[in-house]
Amino acid sequence: MNNRRAVNLVTQMMAIPGTSGQEQQVADFVRSHLRKSGLPDSQITVDSAHRRSPAGGETGNLIVKLPGTKPGPRRLLMAHMDTVPLCVGSQPVRRGAFIESKDPETALGGDDRAGATVVLCTALDILERKLTHPPLTLMWSVQEEIGLYGVRHATLSKLGNPKLCFNWDGGLPCNLWIGATGAYNMDIEVSGIASHAGVHPEQGVSAIGIAGIAIADLQKNGWHGDVRKGRSRGTSNIGIISGGAATNVVTSAVKLRAEARSHDRRFRQRIVNEFRKAFERAARQVKNDFGRQGHVHFEQDLRYESFRLKRTELAVRTACASVKAEGLQPTTGIANGGLDANWMTARGLPTVTLGCGQQAVHTVDESLHIDSFLTACRLGLQLASGNGQAAGKG
Repeated sequence: MNNRRAVNLVTQMMAIPGTSGQEQQVADFVRSHLRKSGLPDSQITVDSAHRRSPAGGETGNLIVKLPGTKPGPRRLLMAHMDTVPLCVGSQPVRRGAFIESKDPETALGGDDRAGATVVLCTALDILERKLTHPPLTLMWSVQEEIGLYGVRHATLSKLGNPKLCFNWDGGLPCNLWIGATGAYNMDIEVSGIASHAGVHPEQGVSAIGIAGIAIADLQKNGWHGDVRKGRSRGTSNIGIISGGAATNVVTSAVKLRAEARSHDRRFRQRIVNEFRKAFERAARQVKNDFGRQGHVHFEQDLRYESFRLKRTELAVRTACASVKAEGLQPTTGIANGGLDANWMTARGLPTVTLGCGQQAVHTVDESLHIDSFLTACRLGLQLASGNGQAAGKG
């Protein structure tokens, strides 16, 4: 494996702007390097995930299928191309054992350009060195950061029915994420009654007042933030509130966007239900002098379902064997954030996620540990070539 090239590629890729739905430049970068390594255009495809995504977008998932040069079940290696907006303008610089962002106001973008580079380096090594490998599919997905829309709407028929699936995202290369939480989005529209706030405030019904009562209710009763009820665990957050245009008008409309997460789908739904009830109760409490009250329109949308793979799953055992072959001790864990593996597993493709050295992601303190990243690249090549096999049958 060419370590210098790997570091150069990840540094270049992290500097490319490419938030969710705007991944075309990143896809072009990947495609150009695949072409330089001799891969014909006929083996590079793009699906239509962005056309089915509610976010739209410039491009779908970039997919490469390689016929095997030795027998074995097809393997899928994947990572997402998009970054969060905080990464736009990233200027990656090497500082000792890490790559960091030169601009202290900008995140690095190792999440997940490091993973995308692992998959790219694996492809380039296989193509240029003509390494033997079982049938392979490589996928660079889109729109992970805003709801896993790329894999949720991926055209599975283009993947070639892989039997072992490996995803690269955050963390250390020896950490194998074999499960993750599930999440709902909640869109809440509070409608009140407008009136002049100075002349006739008593004729109005404040949507802001309703929302405030509901939020206080949720906070007081333990349904907002870190949610713990008996042995059940989850989280919730109201992240966006918008409404109002002037201080002299009783606000008639407020929109809120919230989320609820839990590994337990029933408890997650209960959190959503408590949100709904809190806002409906608040709407009944706020009335004007004529007895009129506001109302609430509430929608919930499943972002991704929780999952948990068994440690006996063939993909898990295979990943563990590859980590051990690198002289490391594999650990398995369950993530509290969403992964592309959530929807891959939900759609019938159990997927293990490995880290590639990113630290403090989604913050301006983000960094990429170079040795961990290079280890992830070696693991990618192992898993793609069929080395580090797990013993026994799945």
